[in-house]
Amino acid sequence: MSLDIRPVTGRIGAIVSGVRLTDLDEAQFAELQQAVLKYKALFLRDQHLTDAEQEAFSRRFGDLVVHPTTPTEQNTAGILEVDSERSRANSWHTDISFVVDYPKITILRGEVIPEAGGDTVFANTVTAYQELPEPLQRLADSLWVRHTNDYDYAAPKQIEVVANKRFREQFTSTIYESEHPLVRVHPETGEKALLLGHFAERIVGLNSRDSRALLDLFQSHIVKLENIVRWRWSEGDVALWDNRATQHIAIDDYGNARRIVRRTTVLGEIPVSVGGESSRAIKPSPESRIPRSEEDKVALKKAG
Repeated sequence: MSLDIRPVTGRIGAIVSGVRLTDLDEAQFAELQQAVLKYKALFLRDQHLTDAEQEAFSRRFGDLVVHPTTPTEQNTAGILEVDSERSRANSWHTDISFVVDYPKITILRGEVIPEAGGDTVFANTVTAYQELPEPLQRLADSLWVRHTNDYDYAAPKQIEVVANKRFREQFTSTIYESEHPLVRVHPETGEKALLLGHFAERIVGLNSRDSRALLDLFQSHIVKLENIVRWRWSEGDVALWDNRATQHIAIDDYGNARRIVRRTTVLGEIPVSVGGESSRAIKPSPESRIPRSEEDKVALKKAG
C-alpha cells in the first residue's frame, strides 16, 4: 500500500499519514526515502517511538553517528537528547556541519512539548540556490566556507554556565573545523544546495568584514518565507529531513516551559563542490571524521 504523503508548502515539507514507522515494508520505506529527497522534510503524527524503535528505524537509512561534542550521558545508544533545561537550538543551522562528513539524514521525535511555542522551522537550501540571480549563483559556486563548533546549539545556556561547568568543559574539549563548498552537489539528486548556517564562520580567503557581508547575503536567501515550513509539535510526533538540503531552527518562544526532543543522525557523505572538489577536514586533524561511537570520540580527542 502506498503512503499518504501530502505537501505542506509549495517548496518544502510534507505530512505522512496513516502509517507507523516501525511497520514500513521495503516498498513503503523506499517510497519514504524518495519523499525525503523530494520534500526535504517529512512529518508524522502520533508515532510515540521508544529509543530502540527510533534507532532501528534510523538505521534503515545507514550507519548512525553520535554527536561529537556532547557529554556521553546525553548521547548514548545513538540517541541525542536535546532538553531545553540544558540547551535551546535557537539558530539556523545544518546539523553538525563543522565535521567534514556531517549527517545526511536527521530523525527527531517529540517527547515533552510546550503547550504553546517550541516549533521547528525548516528551510530548503536547494530552492534558495535555484532562486539566486545568475551572477550570485556563479559567485556562490566559487566560494568555500570554514565551519567550526566554537558554538554549538547543543551547548548549555549561558545563564547556567556554573551549574553546567562539567558539560561545557566536555563540550569544548575538541574543536572541529572543516572547509566546505558554499554550493554542494547532492549525491543522490544532483541538485545544488547552499551550505551555510550557524556553524559557517567565514569565507575562505576573505577578510572578516567581506566574509560576513557575503555570508549574511546568501543566508538571507535561504531563510526567505517562500523557502520555509513551520512544524507545530505534539508529543509523539516524528520529523525527518535531508540534512544535505536544509537548514532548521527551533524557536525559543516558550518561556520557562520544558521541551525535550530526541534525535538520531545518519552518516553522510563528504560534500563535493560544483567543480568536483571534496570538502576538507582541518581540525582536530585532516583525517578527522564524525564519530560513530563513544570510542571514536575518545580517539578524536586524543588526536586533537
